[in-house]
Amino acid sequence: MMGNAPRLLLAGTGSGCGKTTVTSALLRALQRRGTPLAAFKCGPDYIDPMFHTAVLGIPSRNLDLFFVDEAAVCGQLARHIPADGAGIIEGVMGFYDGISGTSDAASAAHLARATDTPAVLVVRPRGQSLSLAAEIRGFCDFAPNTLRGVILNGVSKAMYPFYKAIAEKAGLPVYGCLPPVPEAEIPDRHLGLVTAQEIGGLQAKLDRLADAAEQGMDLDGLLALARSAPPLEDRSAPLAPVTDRPVRIAVAQDRAFCFYYADNFDVLCALGAELVPFSPLADEKLPRGIDGLYLGGGYPELYADQLAANRSMRADIRAAVQGGLPAVAECGGFLYLHRTLDGKAMAGVIDADAHMTKKLQPFGYVTLTAGRDNLLCPAGETMRAHEFHYAQSSDNGRAFRAEKPNGRAWDCVHANETLYAGFPHLYFRANPAAGARFVRACASKR
Repeated sequence: MMGNAPRLLLAGTGSGCGKTTVTSALLRALQRRGTPLAAFKCGPDYIDPMFHTAVLGIPSRNLDLFFVDEAAVCGQLARHIPADGAGIIEGVMGFYDGISGTSDAASAAHLARATDTPAVLVVRPRGQSLSLAAEIRGFCDFAPNTLRGVILNGVSKAMYPFYKAIAEKAGLPVYGCLPPVPEAEIPDRHLGLVTAQEIGGLQAKLDRLADAAEQGMDLDGLLALARSAPPLEDRSAPLAPVTDRPVRIAVAQDRAFCFYYADNFDVLCALGAELVPFSPLADEKLPRGIDGLYLGGGYPELYADQLAANRSMRADIRAAVQGGLPAVAECGGFLYLHRTLDGKAMAGVIDADAHMTKKLQPFGYVTLTAGRDNLLCPAGETMRAHEFHYAQSSDNGRAFRAEKPNGRAWDCVHANETLYAGFPHLYFRANPAAGARFVRACASKR
């Protein structure tokens, strides 16, 4: 089905240039105008979409060309962008930074080309004058691209005419600036920005950013650019339920466990599951009448004392998983299933101990090959996933072999007929058969 999908991609010169701040400011400013919106994030990021969701009140979705092909990404945009509004896509890292660091595959530039989306480069001038034009020109000339403009971030109203004149020497129009808004700065930590729900007074801060955007950015010009994008086609076949029995999957959702793809929830629901949120921090027991358990990633290390203190929940989860309740536990959820995390008692399902380090562990996209039949796939089959964590485990598991695009490989994941527990995060849109096996296992349990 072909449909209009007005859209714009906000690209960056690199991490730290302010893509999330500019994206959030633009989303809130357009929202206040009454423009129907959808938000997206390029790549496997969980935190940035939380800010989009905080602005719009609807899920932001990931667009990832490692996980799915170009037609599927076009379909995602076509399905979710309001025809009378706009889709705003936030890029990942620098515009051309791709999977392996040596190509632009799955980069923001690749996504913009594959979806024929106009891209605007977010640039933060730092210690530059005329070199700013050279930097922008380099992005324009480096490879085929859809760059159509520039936004200057962190530039004061007084300095904007100076930097605008320089930026225009690169040959791209400048769609304004976002001046500094110190009271709305978003702090960061080891996985990137802090999560949206941790920031006090977030809605007021988003409004201050929108005020700045209305004063400094060419909102009409950006909307016109988004509407210049050609229509997109959705050729995807809808998923069908794999069970005629009611299936209820408990999903850990609180400050400790908050890393989930909106598409993972969509896939599980389309396959026939009802998702039941609960909090390992605050609830005493798992929800009643559940057939499965989903423990996503997050920051359990920040809440280890609270998790340890909730003895009834730890005991309930241990008994349920050891009793054969089908369970998927990714990264932070995997840590929670350990015996201890930084010496604090956890659920004790995995006979191992975990601790945080100050160094990023093996990270990035991986292909998982199953060494044995398990909850999510038969022996020999593969799933695409990604890792990003600072934690280490005394036993990472050996049910799968993970291999990065550069060839580096290692064993990981604890898995059996009812369990998947490991550092790799899954994306069920790329692995619908895995989601289907999970839902079927839950139905069989009931």
